[in-house]
Amino acid sequence: MRRLRLGMAQINPTVGDFSGNVTRISQVVAEARSLGVDLLTFPELALCGYPPEDLLFKPQFIEENRRSLDRIIESSSGMTVILGFVDARQDIYNAAAVIHDGRLVDVYHKIYLPNYGVFDENRYFRAGNECPVYTIAGVGVGINICEDIWYEVGPATVQTSAGAEVIINISASPYHYGKRDARERMLATRAADSVAIFAYNNLVGGQDELVFDGDSLVLDEKGQIIARGKQFEEDLVVTDLDIESVFRTRLHDPRWRKAPLLRQGQDWVQKTVAVSEGPLMTEKPALSSRPSDVCVFPAEVYEALVLGTRDYVRKNSFSGVVIGLSGGVDSSLVACVAADALGTANVVGVSMPSRYSSPGSMTDSRLLAQNLGIRLLTIPIEKPFQAYLDTLAEAFAGIRPDATEENLQARVRGNLLMALSNKFGWLVLNTGNKSEIATGYTTLYGDMAGGFAVIKDVPKTMVYQLARYCNERAGRDLIPPDIFTKPPSAELRPEQKDTDFLPLYEQLDPILTAYVEEDKSVEQIIGMGFAPETVKKSARLVDRSEYKRRQAPPGIKITARAFGRDRRLPITNRFKEW
Repeated sequence: MRRLRLGMAQINPTVGDFSGNVTRISQVVAEARSLGVDLLTFPELALCGYPPEDLLFKPQFIEENRRSLDRIIESSSGMTVILGFVDARQDIYNAAAVIHDGRLVDVYHKIYLPNYGVFDENRYFRAGNECPVYTIAGVGVGINICEDIWYEVGPATVQTSAGAEVIINISASPYHYGKRDARERMLATRAADSVAIFAYNNLVGGQDELVFDGDSLVLDEKGQIIARGKQFEEDLVVTDLDIESVFRTRLHDPRWRKAPLLRQGQDWVQKTVAVSEGPLMTEKPALSSRPSDVCVFPAEVYEALVLGTRDYVRKNSFSGVVIGLSGGVDSSLVACVAADALGTANVVGVSMPSRYSSPGSMTDSRLLAQNLGIRLLTIPIEKPFQAYLDTLAEAFAGIRPDATEENLQARVRGNLLMALSNKFGWLVLNTGNKSEIATGYTTLYGDMAGGFAVIKDVPKTMVYQLARYCNERAGRDLIPPDIFTKPPSAELRPEQKDTDFLPLYEQLDPILTAYVEEDKSVEQIIGMGFAPETVKKSARLVDRSEYKRRQAPPGIKITARAFGRDRRLPITNRFKEW
């Protein structure tokens, strides 16, 4: 029987860390060799990290990338390796190196360059125009990169019609909630339509706002999943591919033969490259079975937050983090995520009570810190707040107190957190959620202060779901029960509640989803059954807060459309639907 032992290295590289990335890649190559792997793949741009953004404008970055590739080539004896890197030939390409037994055989250039959402690849790369099929260990293999696989008539169509029995797609596909199901459906359709085995090798790890979830897949020629990588952690997926099954299935399913008719008008060059006629290692060790479970909401989102926080802190060399604990659900969730991401010894909570802080909020902050096992500092803000009021008394004479005095308290707290960051090297984790960021219910240079916004893209209603999951996961009340039952409040004036300024979150969040993520008009959202004044107020708050969002710290992308990289609106803008 014709078989191919495939290894997919789901690794977590760091952008620009060529030495560290080469070391990790070399370790996996050695591990795969010991398992008798014939063909080992790595994710898109794994050598330099993804996305490198404007580092690609630096010639020395491109040169170091190429020198690092040479080091991997030298260590690749005994197998074929597919590795994502930047290829420079008059221009630069998002590329896959085809390495065999210590030599570079060929290079594939990505054809479809995404330029939407978080992607800007047309800014950097030239598109390729070749669809090669490689004979590897006697098997026809088509190689393509990430976006190439998302098109119904794309490089994989050309490659399977030219004899490819296996399609390898190396990818760096960023996570958002709900994407996994769509991705699996797409890959299953491609595999079944092409009557070929499809192997999808995805990146894992956090990179600034983006999280890559891994979850690499191998699907057989009928679109059935036969192997899966772990979610949100590194993994080496090794499986034996039954190539004879592809041949037998194709005899009974002629659809793949129609592929040339579908690609009429495309000018891609098709070529065949001989790499190896048979496996380099004939005696192979037995493989152990792999778990196939996947985590679903809310675990899936929580793990994305943990991974994104861990990698941002560690890859940027911070010694730990500090979090302002208000006794509310947002800061409680961020503290739980941080403790799981970094370990309790690296998380410090700070309670900063004011004249308006309720005894329950202070008690809940202390209890949360005790439950998590994190250090808690208590720094009252009454003295600096009063000093601000005294300093401004003459300038404010005759003017009634308003949001100005409320915001002063938030800014005192922001200053204290940043002072602790300065003194001890701790990264301040911002605790604002997407509902607040969207509507501007947040204070510039106050509760918006911080280096990383963990739940910036998590709506308030989802915050509650994730917080409850924290307790379920722990099997006890890490987050005190009172935090779930008391009305949300900034506690900046007596008896203050979020609903004094905002609609109920149960109404606000679906309106924000429609307006921000789906670009529905005010009229369309009203047509969904929401009160006209509630919709207009929500849209008005969103539009007027763009200047604030531009000054917010980066945060983890969780939804299909996040503020920042995904949604880019001008601050100076007179187009108003409301």
